[in-house]
Amino acid sequence: MKKVAVFGNSGGGKSILSKKLATITNLPLYVLDKIKYLPGGKEVPYSNYQQIHDEILATDEWVIDGFGSMETLWSRLNEADTLIYIDLPLPVHFLLVTKHFLTGFFVPPDGWPEGSPLLKSSMNSYRTLWLCHKYLTPKYRDYVKQAENSKSVYHLKSTQEIAEFLNLIETQTNIDNK
Repeated sequence: MKKVAVFGNSGGGKSILSKKLATITNLPLYVLDKIKYLPGGKEVPYSNYQQIHDEILATDEWVIDGFGSMETLWSRLNEADTLIYIDLPLPVHFLLVTKHFLTGFFVPPDGWPEGSPLLKSSMNSYRTLWLCHKYLTPKYRDYVKQAENSKSVYHLKSTQEIAEFLNLIETQTNIDNK
């Protein structure tokens, strides 16, 4: 596990999982929303984002959290040696986006650039839920099924499976470090 892509629909816990995974494994963490957006939520020029993305992929170790763009998604998944696909039921994603929105009044959501506009970003997450579920989720599921023969694939379908995955990785890392 040296090049890890964490992906899935909005609100599924990608950023929390990625942060914990990077801490456990000592791999560098790259949060695509923090690369693609400036503090305050303004998008960086696409060419700048793509250049940074490509530079990260060229390194030997990383955990990359998020979607980024259609143009960079598939190259990242192809380059990764480990795929972590968070595929919760759509109503759970919806509830977690709502939780991010409500708690965002007090604590900024994990993975969001500093000063992101809470209402605008949350509305974008709600819109993305439906689009991702309709167009990307079937492609993601097909991709991870095919990738199981050549990569380590973790297709996590519940919050319990996410917790079990993190416990497994922590246990394996502790055993490997002894």
